[in-house]
Amino acid sequence: MYQVVLGVLLLQGLWGTMGEGIDVDLPHAWAQQNMMMEGEHRNHHDHQQASAPQAGQWEGSPEGIAYSEFNHALAGVGVILVGVSELRTAIGWQALAWVRWLLPASLLGSGIFLLIWSDHEAWPIGSWTLAETLSVKDPEMLQHKIFGILALGVGTVEWFLRTGKISHLFWRALLPGFALVGGLMLFIHMHGPHPAGHHIQVHHHMMGTLALAGGLAWFAGEFRHPPHFSTCTSSQLRFVLKILWALFVVTIGVQLLLYSES
Repeated sequence: MYQVVLGVLLLQGLWGTMGEGIDVDLPHAWAQQNMMMEGEHRNHHDHQQASAPQAGQWEGSPEGIAYSEFNHALAGVGVILVGVSELRTAIGWQALAWVRWLLPASLLGSGIFLLIWSDHEAWPIGSWTLAETLSVKDPEMLQHKIFGILALGVGTVEWFLRTGKISHLFWRALLPGFALVGGLMLFIHMHGPHPAGHHIQVHHHMMGTLALAGGLAWFAGEFRHPPHFSTCTSSQLRFVLKILWALFVVTIGVQLLLYSES
């Protein structure tokens, strides 16, 4: 009998100890787990709120993304035409003489498009005045207009080059010079508070690098003539560098054509 009573007391003691662990430790663990889950949920929710476009915000909205992607794709078509035209010039292809007009026409068309439709809020299609559009109120918008002015100016020069009214090296160097300036500008070209801002920035850096590489290749082919190279070797090097310049331009156009903000 004594042994039975002792066994019951021991079982009660063990159960009491386990009960205390269950009553105290398990709820504490559950509370910690719930707090961690709630914290993760809050962080995810805060991240979504930070990355999602605010009410009335154009950047990152479905309409804004569609508008921007269309503009980039249209610019891509123009840049591809420029690259193909430069490739034709580099290889000395004389057939289809009218193709030589594609380059100035593409630049002029791109310049006009950017000056009018680059940004939905900008003058002349948006609510902003011309002074606001050309101010530093929105650096991205200002850069679009600068791109448009440069494209329009270089396109005009390229048109006169093809008519034979001008032929100096200075005028021929404006297009690759435009590539160098545009490439540098792409490294500081931002799309405002966009949810895909980092992705867009990487994309612009890639295009900027290609533009710089292409422009430098053109100038190297035009001006670099190592004295220890023969005339034939120098000509081959110049040919390769001009081909690289054209291919870099085409690659930038393809990047623009496949540009996505989603």
